[in-house]
Amino acid sequence: MKAKDRVRAHTDDAVNQKIEARTERRVLQAANANERTISRRIEELEEEWDMERYLETNASALAFSGVVLGFLVNKKFLAIPAIVLPFLFQHAVQGWCPPIPLLRRLGVRTRKEIDAEKYALKAVRGDFDNLPIANNGDSVRRARQAWEAAKT
Repeated sequence: MKAKDRVRAHTDDAVNQKIEARTERRVLQAANANERTISRRIEELEEEWDMERYLETNASALAFSGVVLGFLVNKKFLAIPAIVLPFLFQHAVQGWCPPIPLLRRLGVRTRKEIDAEKYALKAVRGDFDNLPIANNGDSVRRARQAWEAAKT
């Protein structure tokens, strides 16, 4: 997962392991949970903010505030967007910017990490039980069923 996820690649291994361990613990606890509890957790995951959303929200709020304050109060406040926006650009290009280590230590996950928990919980809940296990030669049908199962 680390090679394909730029945020994870730029995060300290100990922090990644802590986030993974927490996620694994929740999935393993779901093995003893009822369907309603698992469904509630999946709904929570649908609402969970990922790293991108945190960065975009914080950067836009800071930049907008700096522009407004720069025009209404003092032009020196224009330094805020001048500092924040390059960080956002850096994240877009490199997958890293200064707030990421702090947000990761606070447990903010990437979309891939959130989705991994969500699909593991769906598997525990039995959402994929109707997929044919053995390849019966109809790979298009199997692929269509997998797509339908993953969309739910």
